[in-house]
Amino acid sequence: VLIRGPSGTGKELVAHALHHNSLRKDRPMVTINCAALQETLLESELFGHEKGAFTGAVAVKRGLFEIAEGGTLFIDEIAEMSPGMQAKLLRVLENGHYRRVGGTQECHADVRVIAATNKPLEEEQKAGRFREDLFYRLNVISIQLPALKDRREDIPLLVEHFLNTRQIGRMRCEVSPEAMEALTRYDWPGNIRELANVVERAQILDANSRITHDALPESMHQTAARPGEPATAEGNPSTAMRD
Repeated sequence: VLIRGPSGTGKELVAHALHHNSLRKDRPMVTINCAALQETLLESELFGHEKGAFTGAVAVKRGLFEIAEGGTLFIDEIAEMSPGMQAKLLRVLENGHYRRVGGTQECHADVRVIAATNKPLEEEQKAGRFREDLFYRLNVISIQLPALKDRREDIPLLVEHFLNTRQIGRMRCEVSPEAMEALTRYDWPGNIRELANVVERAQILDANSRITHDALPESMHQTAARPGEPATAEGNPSTAMRD
C-alpha cells in the first residue's frame, strides 16, 4: 500500500487503521522513518546485522522485517531512501528474501509493507531520485490523502475530536461560533497536525472553558473569506474601518 499526501494529513494513522482492520491485526506493526537515518543505519534497522558486521556491532541484531514477521512494516518518507537502499527493498518486495548486514544466510519475510510519502514520486523518478520499478511495486494500492483546506467540512469534527482527546484542565472547552468560523476559513498549511496544536494552544490561553476568536493565532484573525462567500470584518480591512 502506498499512502500519499501532504505532511500532517495523517498518513501514519491511516497505516495503523489498515493494519488494525486486517487479518494481520494480531501480529506486530513496526514503523521506520527513512528521513531520520543514514543509509547504513537504515539498512541495519530494516534487515538487522550479524555480530562483527561493523564497528560497534557487538551482537546479532534483528531487523524490522524480522520483528514485523506476519504483521505490517510502515516505511515513512520512502522518497528519502537512497537508490542503493531502494534496490535492496525492491528485492524483498519481489521475493521476500533478504540478508542481515554482514551475513550470508538468506532470510525470508512475510510482511505487509505500507509506504508513505509527501513528495510526488513521478517527479522524483524523472529526476533520477526514485526507482521506477520500486514505485510500481509499492503502488499496488494507492491512497491519496487531501490537504485539510480541501476538506474543510471535516474541521469541526476534528476540533471536537481534539477537544475530547487532548483536553487541558478539568472542564472540556467549547468553541465559539466566531472561532469555529475562523478555524474553518483558515488554509492550514500544516494540515491536521497544525490544527491539533492550535486547539491545544487555544485551551491553554482561554481560562473560561470557551475558546474564542482572541485565543487563536494572529494569522487566523486576518483570514479572508473563500471565493463566493462574503468577507468578514477580519478579512476585509476596509469594512472594518467603516465599522
